[in-house]
Amino acid sequence: MGTNNIFFLENIEWFDESGRELVHRIPESGSGEIKWGAQLTVRESQVGVLFYKGRACDAFPAGRHTLRTGNIPILNKILSIPWGMESPLRAEVIFVNLKTFFDLRWGTQEPVAFKDSELGLVRLRAHGVFNIHVTQPVLFVNSLVGTAGSFTTEDIEEYLRKVIVSRFNDHLGEHLNTLFDLPGSYDTLATGLKRRLQADFSHFGLGLIDLFITSISPPPDVQQAIDDRSRLNAVGDLDALLKMKAAMAMEKASQSGGEAGSGIGLGMGFMLPAMFAQGLAAKNGGPAPGTPQATETQCQECRNPIPLDAKFCPFCGHQQVVFAQCRNCGKNLPPGARFCPRCGQGADEKPPARFCAQCGAENLADSVFCNRCGEQLS
Repeated sequence: MGTNNIFFLENIEWFDESGRELVHRIPESGSGEIKWGAQLTVRESQVGVLFYKGRACDAFPAGRHTLRTGNIPILNKILSIPWGMESPLRAEVIFVNLKTFFDLRWGTQEPVAFKDSELGLVRLRAHGVFNIHVTQPVLFVNSLVGTAGSFTTEDIEEYLRKVIVSRFNDHLGEHLNTLFDLPGSYDTLATGLKRRLQADFSHFGLGLIDLFITSISPPPDVQQAIDDRSRLNAVGDLDALLKMKAAMAMEKASQSGGEAGSGIGLGMGFMLPAMFAQGLAAKNGGPAPGTPQATETQCQECRNPIPLDAKFCPFCGHQQVVFAQCRNCGKNLPPGARFCPRCGQGADEKPPARFCAQCGAENLADSVFCNRCGEQLS
């Protein structure tokens, strides 16, 4: 900010020293008595908006401009006597930075729910970056900045992050069936998500230039399943996959060196035939060779052995397990269960009835999928 007279504001200009200011108002606090003929200097990357008598009069592009207000220096002193020698004709200039603000970060503070067609309900974390710029200065000032003396990217980044995460959840649920299809889909998902967010940003006079997804992280066990599926697709045979994993384990053991490494390698050599037999049996849908078949269970009352298909104990007459169902996802619950092992719903709780019909989480008004549980909103 620079003026050649702090009281008369005859030459008004502003420099963004921090590189993060979207808007800066002169004067920073209160309003000023901008005089008739004051000079306004606007840089190429800026727009100057003159507010006079409480209204936005005009947006000035790059260049030097002469401001014409009702404040005439000599006459103004006489007219301002009833107002304590302060002119009632108040004015201020708001500079709007038009440059691109890059490397703004978005991400999920808490995992979002995704309903995978093969893996069921999976909680994901996602992160990325995005770039914005101001496209409509007056709309941006009136809708977001208001009368603030300064407005930075930190003031708006948190809100934009929440909007991106909500739209990401909807977009992922509509355009991805399973996480097994995720590799190679980042660019497609990011392009569609950017297109979806354009309207949300334009409501405030902002433009979304770029949006990138840098990571989508499932839980470790789900990531292991994805890696195994990728290896299986590459190898094309379960038996070959087991051989490859066994070879990887032996190589790792041999690299550790010493007698321990030799012992592990020898042990893996003895285990290979059994592993291959188990893999082939699982591939054919049958039990692994040598696996005993369970024919009996234990009565929950008297603890005597009874057949698996028995509905009543022949010793004490106790009726065997009758499963209850989770009201949330329909999974059978063992006796005495307090929470569902699949969705975490309390066994005695009724399904939430507000906001999301599935879990009760609050979502944006036009969200398609719930941020917490991944269910499609009705």
